[in-house]
Amino acid sequence: MTDTKDEKTATSLEPDYSSTSYEQDFEFGKSGYDVDRSKGSTAFYAYYNVVCIVAGTGLLGLPASLRQGGWAGLVMVLLAWWMSSYTAVIIQKCMYKGKNKRLASFKEIATEAFGPIGGWVSFFFTSWIYLGTPILYIVLSAGNLNQICAGTAGEIGTIPWTIIWCAAIGIPYIFLKSMNNVAWTSAVGIVAIMACILITIVLAGIDAPNQLDTTVHDNVIWDGFPIALATISFSFGGNVVYPNVEGSMKNPKKWPITVIAGLSTCAVMYLAIAICGYYVYGRDVVSPIYNSTPDGAAKTVAIVLITFNILVSAPILLVSFALDVEDMMNVTVERLGKKKEFIIRFFLRTGIIVFCGVIGILLPFFDLLMSLIGAFANCAVILVFPVLFYLRLTGFRNKSIFLHLWHFLIILVGLVGLIFGTWTAIEDIIDVFADGYEYKI
Repeated sequence: MTDTKDEKTATSLEPDYSSTSYEQDFEFGKSGYDVDRSKGSTAFYAYYNVVCIVAGTGLLGLPASLRQGGWAGLVMVLLAWWMSSYTAVIIQKCMYKGKNKRLASFKEIATEAFGPIGGWVSFFFTSWIYLGTPILYIVLSAGNLNQICAGTAGEIGTIPWTIIWCAAIGIPYIFLKSMNNVAWTSAVGIVAIMACILITIVLAGIDAPNQLDTTVHDNVIWDGFPIALATISFSFGGNVVYPNVEGSMKNPKKWPITVIAGLSTCAVMYLAIAICGYYVYGRDVVSPIYNSTPDGAAKTVAIVLITFNILVSAPILLVSFALDVEDMMNVTVERLGKKKEFIIRFFLRTGIIVFCGVIGILLPFFDLLMSLIGAFANCAVILVFPVLFYLRLTGFRNKSIFLHLWHFLIILVGLVGLIFGTWTAIEDIIDVFADGYEYKI
């Protein structure tokens, strides 16, 4: 009787998509930063946000992930796309399992599912993504700018460029208050990332005849699967932002098709760049992929485009993290007033961007950071946690054995990447310093 009652209660809390006014289904505002649905963005804006935040720097490491796992890594790319699409859809179902409100963040979903401890555990992992990905962006952009300026007065070193880039990202991040404020940048970011992919593929194709005699490929590298899975998982990372993106939509009924379309777009781009890069350069391919292509004006344009994509993408994650922190601290205009709220928000966000810059200076390794973040955080947040939340909030016994097997496979893949991928990534970072790495100013 208890299970039946709980199931009916949970069902009654799911959004009534058939209602004329969606915002009437829930009392918006109680969860800290729910937006007014009447002023929400279209599904196209949400699609742009998903593609721009997911199809970022992760695609630059995909050819190298095939170098680590062989051609069989393509199966992992498809599997990661399928699994991440599924977990993105069920995350929305979890958002509407709160007792009297929409669960507006990953942490709120975790708290509803597993109590305060579960909420803080999830917050720890999501913070790795919220902050780790912008740190990765900063490391890549600083290296890019120093590379572009090689031989000129602009070649000032990666550390000064890291500081400059933190300021460039920090200015919009500090002053943009919500996801709607950064939505327009996603469309521009998509154009930049697609142009970068096209240029890189064309350059690799032109260079292919020069690589025929030296290129070596592997079909399967079993030992490299966990670390390859980490990079691929990083490439499909976005779950931590989905509650905010879904919350900015005027019609959340379109979320499943929107997020699947976004991830499918990313998967097509991923397969194109991964196959091309690994086919042309094989074991010699590096991360980011454009560094394998010949020098020239086209390569410089590709670097500029990906750097611009970073500029418009980083604030999305940083704003999402800041919104969660400000919500937990109850930093609102209603409680503090406009002036005090802005001052607290200014210093909080400034501290966050300074932290990202410091870590970027101390660990300036793009490929190793991608593997570490992908293994430790993304495998858990994208694969393991959504399934656990979903089962906890919607019930276990009311699902078929086939669905449970699918859930088991997702969790298993996530745990393999989390445990073995993290171990390998940490070992690789230790090896870099053991080999006598020196910071260059």
